Amino acid sequence: MFEIESKHPDEITIITKRTTIKFNIADAMIDAGLAVGKITGPGEFEIGDATIRGISTESGKTIYGVEVSGIHIGIIGNIEENLDDIVADILCTSSIRAIREIEPKLIISMGNADAMVSDLKLTARTEKKLKIKNLDSLPAAKEVVILN
Repeated sequence: MFEIESKHPDEITIITKRTTIKFNIADAMIDAGLAVGKITGPGEFEIGDATIRGISTESGKTIYGVEVSGIHIGIIGNIEENLDDIVADILCTSSIRAIREIEPKLIISMGNADAMVSDLKLTARTEKKLKIKNLDSLPAAKEVVILN
């Protein structure tokens, strides 16, 4: 089980039993309270029970593929490059194009949720934190979650 929260449109925080990892998509930075400090840019990392792959895009930005408890989470914000490199059950984005191409089971809005919901004809719900037990606990029908 893990939780996902967001207190800023450019940030997603994943909280597991062993660690808390904050992803800032605007700064391409991962903050997990490590002794080495914050991690910036692309690369492959294991932090606690999370496996992270930072992927460099054509424009030099970084998007992230994260796996926790067998669930794949894509953290891309509004970036629409290198979408073929992301596999996601849960997609953290503000890009309608990315949602259509990646086809996640659950979308965490990192931007204008109203446009996303109306354009994709999906339902939305608002949560403070999103608790994920396992892959089977994800919704059967695609939906948008707004974290605040």
